[in-house]
Amino acid sequence: MTTNQRLEWPTLAMLALCYGLWLAVGLWLFPIAPWLALPLMAVMAGLHTSLQHEALHGHPTRNPAINEALVALPLAVAFPYRRFKAMHLRHHNDAHLTDPYDDPESWYLDRGEHAALSPFMRRLLAVNNTLVGRLVVGPPLMAFGFWRDDLPRLVRGERGVRRAWAHHALGLAGLFAIVWGAMGISPLVYLGVVAYGGMALIAIRTYCEHQWKEAVDGRTVIVEHSRVLSWLFLNNNLHLVHHKLPRAPWYALPRLYRQKRAQWLAANGAYVYRSYWDIFRTHALRAKEPVVHPVLPRAPRAVDHGRAFQPTTVAPSSGPGTHVPVAARPER
Repeated sequence: MTTNQRLEWPTLAMLALCYGLWLAVGLWLFPIAPWLALPLMAVMAGLHTSLQHEALHGHPTRNPAINEALVALPLAVAFPYRRFKAMHLRHHNDAHLTDPYDDPESWYLDRGEHAALSPFMRRLLAVNNTLVGRLVVGPPLMAFGFWRDDLPRLVRGERGVRRAWAHHALGLAGLFAIVWGAMGISPLVYLGVVAYGGMALIAIRTYCEHQWKEAVDGRTVIVEHSRVLSWLFLNNNLHLVHHKLPRAPWYALPRLYRQKRAQWLAANGAYVYRSYWDIFRTHALRAKEPVVHPVLPRAPRAVDHGRAFQPTTVAPSSGPGTHVPVAARPER
């Protein structure tokens, strides 16, 4: 393998651990203790989305096709890898972070969009802005919003969308051949427990990642301590470090943070939590952010540029298209 395609062994080891545990639990533990096996598989599905996030940023090799192949089995089901990659790389334009039109992963709505929603949807999005709400209603809101936005693009044959969904369909076929054919797990059970649970776990991380601040670096959080969840999130709890150094591999983030901790904290205006427990204790039932964006950089417009997947902004999620106020986007 050439220098440009060098292997990152920690990431390969994590991929082997993720797939290996998922398979072992599904094949051998599920027949004995399904009540334990399904939650453990959900943890692996959540870890797999973190590994997909690593892959789209150029890990564990320098070859995008190899990286895509390594994460091609879609354990969390809902979102085509290539669509997630396209949107997430747009999200890394930090100058547009939290903008409900230009940030594909913003959870904010503009005021007019919010006012046009039904009272039920406004209440649902308010609930979704609490941490407990994000875990409970966030996954279906994200999935529904993403599909509602992306399927018309698929039908229209927008560039790259059909191929992304075709690759995803092949991955799903392989996934359910294993889940249903080899493990004997009903697809509905897998969707309702494993896929849903994996998305909910990742929502713990994405819940607090960004906020509106005038200073760009103040929009991205640092969660300093989380021995278990930092493993599941591949150290993306140190999210500002990832945004400033997006090509750094997950296992380098703690060292990079420790080396310049004071500078990182000064850069983001001390938007820092000590742990995810502190976030849960404060925001379990109390919203951290409003649904409506506090300050829009320009007047609202009717067409969105392809926001992504999260309830905050809305249902869409992938690439250019019609803006649909619902909530959507794959969280990674």
